[in-house]
Amino acid sequence: MPVSWRESSEEDVAKACLPRRTWSRKGENGVVLVVGGSWLYHGAPFLVSSAAMRTGVDLVYTAVPEKIATPVRALSPSLIVLPLPDYKLTSKSVDRLTKVLDNVSAVAIGPGLAKGCEKGIVKLVKLLDEKEVAMVLDATALFHDVLLHVSGRKVVLTPHAGEFKRLFGLDAGNTLDERVENVHKVCLDHQITVLLKGHVDVISDGSEVVVNRKSSLSAAMTVGGTGDVLTGVVAGFLAKAVPPFNAAVAAAAVNGSAGVAAAEKKGLHITPEDVIEEIPFVLKRFDRII
Repeated sequence: MPVSWRESSEEDVAKACLPRRTWSRKGENGVVLVVGGSWLYHGAPFLVSSAAMRTGVDLVYTAVPEKIATPVRALSPSLIVLPLPDYKLTSKSVDRLTKVLDNVSAVAIGPGLAKGCEKGIVKLVKLLDEKEVAMVLDATALFHDVLLHVSGRKVVLTPHAGEFKRLFGLDAGNTLDERVENVHKVCLDHQITVLLKGHVDVISDGSEVVVNRKSSLSAAMTVGGTGDVLTGVVAGFLAKAVPPFNAAVAAAAVNGSAGVAAAEKKGLHITPEDVIEEIPFVLKRFDRII
């Protein structure tokens, strides 16, 4: 029997946009830690962090190798940049992060990380699991063995088709029905939430499946970095204590809408920063203060 699915809607976004208290204080509305970057990919963790900040969280820590910490810090005064001692996410680098883990409510791991970080990633994932901190894993953090440590946890995995095959040893599929079937299967098997990125996003937690369609203008979002933006939006929602499945569905809808809005202004010439700048306008109508 084919797996049933539904389309994403504005209601999904509304559910993820929790109201803010009039007398709330800094930190109550989410704190994100982004762990990524390498000598070649300094932009990825910055884009993730900037997107997370635009979801309305209060603080974003950006942990990158020390060699690129200064240029990343120079990109924005809004981010708290944490220099890590090694080019790769080593055990020593993870130890450097332990001081801030008690202060964060969600962590994004992987964007821009160098290859060969598997041991460090697993160590960090274990620490976050012990502290019950929500996670979103992307890019370099998406390798098969990590599944042993995230099953049944508060985690969202955000692969594209190639990363999906690397993770699960299974082709994502060429048709929507195949993708729905395969995403549902791996989520059910591993008890995780997966957001399979594509022209049509497929999100599942093994129970429910949601499809996020975009207009033809989303073809502009093939530009590098828009996946990092999506990861940042997922992290922002997770930091506000939105459940992983709901966070993933809402993030896909917001990221798609922001990308389309950017393309409406600039056509097929957008950058990921253009998408980030549209996020507040997508989310503003859902703002509530109690």
